[in-house]
Amino acid sequence: MTRIALIHALRHSPPPIEAAFAELWPEAQLANLLDDSLSADLAAAGTLDERMTDRFLALGRYAASLGSDAILFTCSAFGPCIEAVRTDLAPLPVRSPYEAMIAEASAIGGRIALVASFAPTLETMPADFPPEVEIESIYVEGALSAMNAGDLQRHDDLVAAALMGRRFDAVALAQYSLARAAPGVAAVIDAPVLTTPGAAVRELRRALQASPG
Repeated sequence: MTRIALIHALRHSPPPIEAAFAELWPEAQLANLLDDSLSADLAAAGTLDERMTDRFLALGRYAASLGSDAILFTCSAFGPCIEAVRTDLAPLPVRSPYEAMIAEASAIGGRIALVASFAPTLETMPADFPPEVEIESIYVEGALSAMNAGDLQRHDDLVAAALMGRRFDAVALAQYSLARAAPGVAAVIDAPVLTTPGAAVRELRRALQASPG
């Protein structure tokens, strides 16, 4: 059985990725590792540093020790740290939370709304899109606080309201925690709505099932 290690920095991330696996790849065995102090410490520090990278390397090495066939990070604001893990553990497949979604959005092209409720995500992710794709970053203030308070409907409503009346070629929901808002966004905008969990599971399944190992 294929084992995928999932590494989370927000406690809201496991449910959407588990739901995506249940729908798209139910046979995969999941191992969840959660350290929500990562996101809190990044928000407080305002920048990624060597100590944060060391923490990611420790998590990655532990995940690999579980006999994982691949590692998927679900924390979208830590790109350089994830790249360090990818280099450290090569050739083990290590995926960032959003690279598969970026590929799907780039295939659509044009003008893409990149939506986040955790502001640091928008400081790192746009640079990972190809230069020919036009990105408009949209920070949904208050959405993450609403989710943290357990008001999931307000979270979803705030995300949908941020897109209402706008015109894009696609909407990319940048965080795993935002995936639950996709139906509401789709109801107010005439464009494909892409989520990070769905894209990640589709890409990992294709990659690992195509691998001779």
